[in-house]
Amino acid sequence: MARAAPRLVLGLLVLSLCCDACKKVTFHVPSVLEADTLVGRVNINECLQSAEHISSSDGSFKVLEDGSVYTTSAVSLSDEKRTFTILLKDLQEHVEKKILIDLETDEKKTRHARDTVLKRTKRRWGPIPSVMIENSLGPFPLQIQQVQSDTAQNYTIYYSASGPGIDQDPKGLFYIERETGNIFATRAVDREQYPSFQIICFASTPDGYSPEVPLVHTIRIEDDNDNAPYFTQDVFQFCVPENSKPGVVVGTVTAEDRDEPYTLHTTLKYRIVSQTPSVTPAFSLHGDTGVISVLSPQLDRELVSTYTLLIEVRDMAGQPFGLCTTGTAVIKIEDTNDNAPTFKQMQYETQVEENRVNVDILRISVVDADEFGAPGSTAVYEIIRGNDDHTFEITTDRNTNEGILCVVKGLDYENAKQRILVIAVNNEAPYMLAPHSQQVVQSTCTVTVNVLDIDEGPVFKPCFFRMYASECDDIGTNIGKYLAEDPETGNSEGICYKIPPGQCNWVNIDEKSGEVRTVRVLDRDLGEVKRGQCNITVLAIDRNGKTGTGTLQVVIQRCDRNYLRIPTTQYTMCRDRKPICLSVGDGDDTSYSMPLVYRVTDRSLGSMWKITQHNEKSVYLSPVGDIPFGTYTIPISVSDSSGRRGISEISVNYCDCVTPSDCGSPRSAGSVTLGVWAILAMILGSLLLLLILITICGCCGAGVMHRQVTDDCANHNLIISNTEAPGEEVMDHNIIPLQTTDQVGSGIKTGDQQTFEMVKGRGHTLESVRGGGHQTLGSVKEGGGQAMVDTCRYSYSEWHNFTHPRLGEESIRGHTLIKN
Repeated sequence: MARAAPRLVLGLLVLSLCCDACKKVTFHVPSVLEADTLVGRVNINECLQSAEHISSSDGSFKVLEDGSVYTTSAVSLSDEKRTFTILLKDLQEHVEKKILIDLETDEKKTRHARDTVLKRTKRRWGPIPSVMIENSLGPFPLQIQQVQSDTAQNYTIYYSASGPGIDQDPKGLFYIERETGNIFATRAVDREQYPSFQIICFASTPDGYSPEVPLVHTIRIEDDNDNAPYFTQDVFQFCVPENSKPGVVVGTVTAEDRDEPYTLHTTLKYRIVSQTPSVTPAFSLHGDTGVISVLSPQLDRELVSTYTLLIEVRDMAGQPFGLCTTGTAVIKIEDTNDNAPTFKQMQYETQVEENRVNVDILRISVVDADEFGAPGSTAVYEIIRGNDDHTFEITTDRNTNEGILCVVKGLDYENAKQRILVIAVNNEAPYMLAPHSQQVVQSTCTVTVNVLDIDEGPVFKPCFFRMYASECDDIGTNIGKYLAEDPETGNSEGICYKIPPGQCNWVNIDEKSGEVRTVRVLDRDLGEVKRGQCNITVLAIDRNGKTGTGTLQVVIQRCDRNYLRIPTTQYTMCRDRKPICLSVGDGDDTSYSMPLVYRVTDRSLGSMWKITQHNEKSVYLSPVGDIPFGTYTIPISVSDSSGRRGISEISVNYCDCVTPSDCGSPRSAGSVTLGVWAILAMILGSLLLLLILITICGCCGAGVMHRQVTDDCANHNLIISNTEAPGEEVMDHNIIPLQTTDQVGSGIKTGDQQTFEMVKGRGHTLESVRGGGHQTLGSVKEGGGQAMVDTCRYSYSEWHNFTHPRLGEESIRGHTLIKN
């Protein structure tokens, strides 16, 4: 491009000095011009010095403010000549002038000029950028550079320049000599204001021909260390938690320097000049980065809350001859909860009247060395013992940090005359153990609250009581009692009862006894009754006129006088457990809405007795499992589908019998008990009876056997068993097991053989090994005044052989042995 430009700019600028400068200018150019090619330059100031508007009549050309004419697009000159006009306007003076431009092609002259110009390359037309020292002391004008065109060997060349510092602000700072091309500075320059200048240099012949492309020349202002560094903030503010470890970054101080970057003039170094208070250095400062870090391992806000650092920054990498500035950094030590709160007192005592609620009774103070108002010092109180019923609450007064103890539930002097509370205190922020310190114990205090007794009114217990009444109840029926107590004495003496007017008027309460009675026929459909119930406020008044209130709820139950009932209510059930058939009957008619539903209303009896459907009108009642004998009263409700309902109490005598006639007077299950004296009388009577029987048997046997029985007969035994199952010893095959007997028979003498008869009342058996056979001892049972006796006889010798080897034995597991 550098070689192509001279070929394109081969025209000559001809300015007729003898005629009007605004008449005509001729440029000799090649026949083909590329876009953005310099055609030539006109002197606009000579034509119109105050030109404000410059334009071209041909859109293929543009005119700059310095008069340079350039092509806007590629132009081909087919004719030897092309003409256009440059229009100059002064808008304020309303003056217009025109410059006529002629473009002529001259191939010979263009080639000759081009050959002459291109004989030597441009060596001096493109010098290196010029350098001027900032704040130079002169002398002025000070030459800083020279530009020359090699075409000056063949042509007379005049030099000119334009741009910042010449004809633009700052105007007049530089100028170029017309004949020599020397560039001079007229005064000192501030690099921070004008770091460099770019001027355009021109080389032209006296006739206006430009053999050189305009040269853009850079004048760089070399920096002088004339600016001291400065901090970006007047005061740096930082915070760091107390007890921070060494090396924790606190913050960074920054400074700037207006001198040229990346030079020693802007290479900064930081250092701490002083620390306030002047105790052991607590912080360090990185010289290159300005980072402040913790140096001391013991930053204690309670000792020093704020540090002030005087910091210096110096350029020239901190060398003594560098420029410097000082700044301030303020470091605030933030509070942490490294001091646990403690109570000022360990014991407190206060008092409160009973039944008072939402009343403050005590203020408790604590001591905390941490920053007041911070989470590390804000106290949080807690009742840790003595407040299981949540009667007390304790809150924190944010203004004073005191604990406010409040009663939120009324205290009762009669229940507790004194309450002892244990209160603990913590902080909102968790406790942080400071370095080189020991764990602390949570602080507690004891508060004794004395309850003051006051005269209280009667109190209903319970305060809400429900009673049931029936529509079938007659007027004056007692449906219950509703009593109040004097909290001081704990009894109801001297208390009067009253129902205030304006309430349900179908019951009243006895003034002295508290009995509630009906005063009119009850009806669930009364307008003042809602859902068959009515709430009544009852007043209790003591001797001192103190009043207490309670709520009595009376529920009216429906009553059908033609209720369903079971006519037969007395039954006897023997051990065969034959079910009892139950059926209903109505007092007025027998029309029911089938089916009927039977139900045992007592839950405990419902687990012992069950109801089984027989038909739609009757059911079977039978026991569940093995229940004891006795008399049971079973409430059974019967209801039909229309809502009619009745309850009947069925009495069942569950008896240990074969037929119901065997049972005498019924006895309740589990209700028969014997006293100690009765048991002793029974035992003595049995022993006496046994002694008589044994004596009779012994005498009868002696006469028959004619002295065959020795004196050992006196030690023969009669074994009587009162249990059905024999003991372990009785299971021996040599022992005749005797089961439970109700009665003892007597010996009977028949012929030559002595026999022994036993009368049993319940059909138990006596087994014998005589002859390998199995004998049966019948039972005698009294029933209906008749006695049936089955006897089994054994010879006396056989009985003697059985009992003799076992003389002297006292007892055999559940059997009784009586010595003769």
